[in-house]
Amino acid sequence: MKRIILSGGGTGGHIYPAVAVAEALRRRYGEGVELLFVGAEGKMEMEKIPALGYRIVGLPILGIQRRFTLKNLTVPFRLARSLMKAREVLKLFKPDVVVGFGGYASGPILWAAQHMDIPTVIQEQNSYAGLSNKLLAKRADTICVAYEGMERFFPADRIVMTGNPLRGNFGADKADRTEALAYYGFSDKLPVLLVVGGSLGTRTLNNMMKSWIVAGGGNVPVQVIWQTGKFYEREMREFLAAYPANNIWQGAFIERMDYAYAAADLVISRSGACTVSELCLEGKPTIFVPSPNVAEDHQTKNAMALVEKGAAVMVRDSNAVESCMSEAMELLKSPRKLKSLSTNISKLAIPDSADRIVDQIEKYIKKR
Repeated sequence: MKRIILSGGGTGGHIYPAVAVAEALRRRYGEGVELLFVGAEGKMEMEKIPALGYRIVGLPILGIQRRFTLKNLTVPFRLARSLMKAREVLKLFKPDVVVGFGGYASGPILWAAQHMDIPTVIQEQNSYAGLSNKLLAKRADTICVAYEGMERFFPADRIVMTGNPLRGNFGADKADRTEALAYYGFSDKLPVLLVVGGSLGTRTLNNMMKSWIVAGGGNVPVQVIWQTGKFYEREMREFLAAYPANNIWQGAFIERMDYAYAAADLVISRSGACTVSELCLEGKPTIFVPSPNVAEDHQTKNAMALVEKGAAVMVRDSNAVESCMSEAMELLKSPRKLKSLSTNISKLAIPDSADRIVDQIEKYIKKR
């Protein structure tokens, strides 16, 4: 029986790549692999992972808050307790390999594994490495990355380009565009813009859409799929009731993301690591509006990695309400530019990322 520990948490950007690798491990080994997730007590992984049918152990680890708070005084004590518990987990579970996906939740179990001579593999999703991964990489056996130039953070001889593992079949079985347009009640005679702000929503992108509609966007010859997010659902429905527009589909969630991508000629989106990877696999021309509220401004760095290759356009968050929709309208008038963006972003896609990471894990299973 092969035993693997997968660790990471705090945000979906750390959790779902770990789940994608867990699914790939089960595809490859079936009942011959036992998986255990390790996360942080009270964080979203403690709910999401069991709901997907996996076991998880929570550590009392706490991240350092950027602003002063009394919770920061408890961090050293929680770290010490987490390291003790991590060692206990490793002794009981006896893993062949420990795989970390970033975030402070992965720190104690990887550190303990490295000091117990258990092989460790790290997966870094972003183009700017997170603090936990930078610290742990010094003793990691392999570092799996999704962007070029990561040797500025990690030992070059241990870096493997794998891309970001995603759940689902992005880019594989594309939905039929005619069906997708019918699903949204759209015509094939007008271009389609997809504005997507994540499950909770994005204030900037919602304000951008409101400003555009008030200025007459509802009369522009373009169709829009506008995902507003759960947090803003009521507000945006009330807004559209006051400013009705026949060419706009609005919803808190997009149930059929395959249809949204199939219908879209252009996408406006944040630039989190998993979102960028999805768009590469779908080959969609994209305007990225990076969130400014993330560690090390890594969304801007993710977007710029594509912009520098002619694979995307970027509009800063501070300029998005004023200029992003006019940028989008100009792009939709240029089939040549859209084609160029689509071609270049598709070149960056790695469809077998999860299996590439499993290949790396397998090396250490065989050694042990």
